[in-house]
Amino acid sequence: MSGAQLSVTDQRRATRHPVDYPVIGEHRTRGDLPMHLANISAHGFMIDAAPELARGDRVVVRLPVIGRIEAYCIWIADERAGFQFERIIRLDDFDSMIEALQPNPRLRGRG
Repeated sequence: MSGAQLSVTDQRRATRHPVDYPVIGEHRTRGDLPMHLANISAHGFMIDAAPELARGDRVVVRLPVIGRIEAYCIWIADERAGFQFERIIRLDDFDSMIEALQPNPRLRGRG
């Protein structure tokens, strides 16, 4: 067995951190889309009150510490949508980002 390729199921099980973070998604054809991040992991994020998106749509978001990163929509359910990052975020960068996104330490996961 080689590599650390995670299956979609493994990625979905990655620790998700609740957040309350407004962000602008830059869409190639639809322009800037206001979005609200409800949770985030090193693999992706979920938004609520999703703008009209389709599976496979790609957006670029700007996150604290990470900067600009592309993500693509992998699921949509009711008003929510899940996105997978183009790449996995490094653990130290992810931890720093979570501190910036979750100013209340009680909301942070127990690393």
